[in-house]
Amino acid sequence: MSSEYPFLPLGTVASVRSGYAFKSSDMGTEGHPLVKIGSIVPPRVDISSCDRISKEVIGKTPGADRYLLKEGDILIAMTGATAGKTGRFPATNEECFLNQRVGKVYPTDKSSIDQEYLYQVLSRQGFADEILSLADGSAQGNVSGSLIETYKVPIPPLQIQKAIAHILGTLDDKIELNLKTNETLEAMAKALFKSWFVDFDPVRAKAEGRPTGLPAEISDLFPDSFEDSELGEIPSGWRVMELGMVSTFLNGYAFKSSDWQEHGVPVVKIGSVKPGFVDVDNVSFVSDEIAVSKDRYRLSPGDILIGMTGYVGEVGLVPISESPPLLNQRVGRVAPMSDAMVSRSFLYNWMRTSTFKDSVEVLSQGSAQANVSSDSIQSIPHAIPSSEIERAFASICEPILDRLLEGHREQKLLANIRDVLLPKLISGEIRIPDAEKMLEEVDI
Repeated sequence: MSSEYPFLPLGTVASVRSGYAFKSSDMGTEGHPLVKIGSIVPPRVDISSCDRISKEVIGKTPGADRYLLKEGDILIAMTGATAGKTGRFPATNEECFLNQRVGKVYPTDKSSIDQEYLYQVLSRQGFADEILSLADGSAQGNVSGSLIETYKVPIPPLQIQKAIAHILGTLDDKIELNLKTNETLEAMAKALFKSWFVDFDPVRAKAEGRPTGLPAEISDLFPDSFEDSELGEIPSGWRVMELGMVSTFLNGYAFKSSDWQEHGVPVVKIGSVKPGFVDVDNVSFVSDEIAVSKDRYRLSPGDILIGMTGYVGEVGLVPISESPPLLNQRVGRVAPMSDAMVSRSFLYNWMRTSTFKDSVEVLSQGSAQANVSSDSIQSIPHAIPSSEIERAFASICEPILDRLLEGHREQKLLANIRDVLLPKLISGEIRIPDAEKMLEEVDI
């Protein structure tokens, strides 16, 4: 990264302090959240599912206050697949502590470095790869605080730093708002699916003579009694059906190792299937010629994919992208049947339930590596409602899925603008007033 400003080792203006080596035996489900490697989910630090440390253990920890985190702290993963990745600690009402192999980066010379500017430099695209390249013989995915402190950062005047941080922070705020909107929308769809098709709340309310809380035209669609089934008690008139009875399943193509190249048409492999959205940025590629011959494996935005090896049962949507990817082996695409007994939104929310994932994991047992067949996945059953109820659900949740896809597209666009702006601002290729004008034109 070139710059018209001087470069100095990070350690001249800031320090990296690693977390405390808490014992695994001291971790549990009660007490203070403990931020570990897996909590770094750029650009965030995710504390929603942290292990916890009791107050008693914290009370016995030497210098415990050194590992107490506050809002805005810059954290960096120092081991594993996310080594070099950074996140910013969120606001929280709980006292959270830092575990070993996660570093906290903090300014030591505030007259020379602004913390928000520092975060922007360390969180930019490519930083993690550059840090790992400095390891020079160290195990891949393992860096130290002292190594990170050797990384040279551009040091503009403090006023310029603050201006750059403000511009990029505005984009970060838009990205964060977008993320929260998507999370809220997905939570709404999941809650509705669980209420109607797992807990059967409208049916229970009618059976007990209570109001359903739904509009009359929707409430009238639900029965007011239950019947026995192989799954236990289900609403009267509903049918137990396997996934394969209401959807189609396409196994990915077994591309050869000789097919892979540096650029071309992207191919979604098993590692790209992430919960919620498929990662189409970190993929392999094949030539246009091979892609044409394998067009039946071409994916479209909104397609539902499921992992069949390794992290089996992970389900994600194919996002909107410039180049529609192809489907590799050990990844399956699930789609509604042509007669549309159930909608895409029904399938997606069903397959995202913990019950469905647990079923896939059980079916994958028996081999050294978790591995499940398409037939096994298609054998998983669920209670299927009347077509009228399913259409009512789809009328609410299909637009939510479309908005999730669009929100994800906007988020990627904003992140790309941010990644392009930072090096250009530091190099002087783009001046602060020009960048501010560009930001005003980002109408998302």
